[in-house]
Amino acid sequence: MGFQGGAIVIDGIQKSDLEALLAFDHHNPHAIFGAHPIRRDETEGVMVRAFHPDAVGAEVIFLNRKPVGLFQAEHGGFFSRFIPEIRLPHRYSLKFYFADGTTIERIDPYQFLPTVSDFDLYLFNEGNHRQLWEHLGAHVRTIDGVAGVSFAVWAPNARRVSVVGDFCNWDGRVFPMRSLGASGVFEIFIPGIRPETLYKYEIKTQEGMLRLKSDPMAFSCELPPGNASRVYTSNYRWSDDEWMARRVHQNHRSEPIAIYEVHLESWRRVPEDSERCLSYREAASQLVAHLKRFGFTHLELLP
Repeated sequence: MGFQGGAIVIDGIQKSDLEALLAFDHHNPHAIFGAHPIRRDETEGVMVRAFHPDAVGAEVIFLNRKPVGLFQAEHGGFFSRFIPEIRLPHRYSLKFYFADGTTIERIDPYQFLPTVSDFDLYLFNEGNHRQLWEHLGAHVRTIDGVAGVSFAVWAPNARRVSVVGDFCNWDGRVFPMRSLGASGVFEIFIPGIRPETLYKYEIKTQEGMLRLKSDPMAFSCELPPGNASRVYTSNYRWSDDEWMARRVHQNHRSEPIAIYEVHLESWRRVPEDSERCLSYREAASQLVAHLKRFGFTHLELLP
């Protein structure tokens, strides 16, 4: 423990930051967790800090080096250690040990830079961003040779936002996201997550209440009665080049159209499967056949 600018410092962390972390209120966990360059007793190195609420031990594994055990603080689940002669950037993974003998090894998500650029945030704050779906939501990416998924969501009134799913037992303490300045956007890149993974955001309100929310920018979601968002990437290739080229020369004002307006959830259900609504793939063939039968030329989907 020491003093820095009048503030109490514990293992390089201001006491206020540590208290916020342990209360799961910190708006920028990347500033604390991960590996950070530090000089101690005239020796250059990194301070590695890691957290898992249920872990009883932890190691850091740098590329081409032996694992190094981290010291557990008196606060459960919080680990740290100064490692000399390491210079960043230097990829590493963490290994957590649990009381029942199980272990988890993962690439530390808190070593990566934000996936939303300052320019995109500038346009977003102006209200002039025209391609937000490319930056908010869940995106499968490979960063510096590491495959995973980046998550970003706008939650301007949240005290803390976390990504939750089966990959963390839906525990919001495991993957808290960082707040990107005054934009209200929270972001994190988590290695190892794959397409089709279900997820939600756990949001801590200003009143201290926890709310589980689906991703408003998700590309896919769970079928009812489930409502989780789904990591999704499409390999579909459009094959309508000829039709698109021909459409340019058509006079749409002189061609008759007949629009069929439909609310998919109530249009048709599957009685043998608890009256669930149709999926998009199930509805596609049935709707097309229905429209052809009655002479409709266009389809309008209600929200």
